[in-house]
Amino acid sequence: MDIQLNFINHSNDQNRSQVLIFAKNVTTSNDELHVAWTVIQNCGQGCNHPFVYSLKNSVSAGDSWGNYTPQLTASDGEKFEMVLTQSGDQLRAAGTANNPSEIAVLNNLQQGAISANIYKSGRLFATKTGLAPQQEAVFQFKPTIWIGVVSQVEQGQIINAAIISEVNTEISLLGIQSADIVMTGGGPGADSQPFSFHLENVVMA
Repeated sequence: MDIQLNFINHSNDQNRSQVLIFAKNVTTSNDELHVAWTVIQNCGQGCNHPFVYSLKNSVSAGDSWGNYTPQLTASDGEKFEMVLTQSGDQLRAAGTANNPSEIAVLNNLQQGAISANIYKSGRLFATKTGLAPQQEAVFQFKPTIWIGVVSQVEQGQIINAAIISEVNTEISLLGIQSADIVMTGGGPGADSQPFSFHLENVVMA
């Protein structure tokens, strides 16, 4: 099932600011790499930007040779492993993860580091890089997104820690079928208000 979301710009912003949306992997520490899952650009005052938060994930792995495996559907509780086959490196299902709410990716190669990548709605959602042989990446996500106003961020790229620290709005999508995410605030001068985000027109699943 997908959650239908619709960003609406009701702010006073005149700077064509970017709106960044990303997720946090709850199994890891604060110094984890975060990915710019969705970046909304040039959405003018009164304009909207519809997007989808899929409840389904897929997983892919990259090897030290610069190759990437096809994306495999990945449900909570599933484990995957990168192995060397007769044709080369391949990602395959490997039973169940240690935790039923986690997705695990094991580097089962004899040599070479890999990256483990989670995709949602067709876009890179989370990544863990530099996994040495026999190291495992574990992903677990709450049904929440983080959203904030930023600059100079590219969709699909790693977000630096300074930008992460500026984004402090967490929106829960638990039980939601569709909703508008409304941005207010901003604008020039001393009367400028901080940007804020809230949900409207929420339809529960």
